Amino acid sequence: MSEKLTVYDMQGNKIDEIDSLFNGRVNPAVMAQAVNMYLANKRRGLASTKTRGEVSGGGRKPWRQKGTGRARAGSIRSPLWRHGGVVFGPHPRDFHYSLSPKIRNLALLSALNEKNNQELILVLDKITLPQAKSKELKKLLDGLKIKEKVLFVFNKMQEDFQRAARNVPTVAIAMASSLNALDVLKAKKIIFSRDALEFTAGRLKAYTAKSIALKKQ
Repeated sequence: MSEKLTVYDMQGNKIDEIDSLFNGRVNPAVMAQAVNMYLANKRRGLASTKTRGEVSGGGRKPWRQKGTGRARAGSIRSPLWRHGGVVFGPHPRDFHYSLSPKIRNLALLSALNEKNNQELILVLDKITLPQAKSKELKKLLDGLKIKEKVLFVFNKMQEDFQRAARNVPTVAIAMASSLNALDVLKAKKIIFSRDALEFTAGRLKAYTAKSIALKKQ
């Protein structure tokens, strides 16, 4: 694995090399924890059933207790009856939970390492479009020979780029400050702007330094 990352311009020409923030170490267990958390936090938890106290009807006894030859019954809302209440059914709930920043950042570093090990990360000096149009974005992707699902990572919000990406289903956008392991793993390729990569390097500096120290030992 190279300790340098090549920086390209918008036409795909090499213009510089910078130090890599990636150390090659991939921790599948940590990535799984983070991905499960992000997916759980997206769940709305709206499944709901009615108990026997919530379904309509059943205010009176359907028939008298004895003498009919039928099984005794006290309410048509009984869970045993069709259209009756549900016992222990699902109710709206919150699936949200959190992991420590350390685990989330280690998962992000592992996801980036995995993509970098597969040479699926690209760094562009600047990412700009002549116009906020989808055709301009498609020209950029064609010039870089990218047809797969791609994640663009910016350091600051790029409104023009966001508008251009609305009609391109294979393009996703993330900010370096909120980038997470799920964003990285969902994309086939990752394209960083140079300043976004520098921000991410600063964010993960403590974890890369520890990993490199352990590797040397």
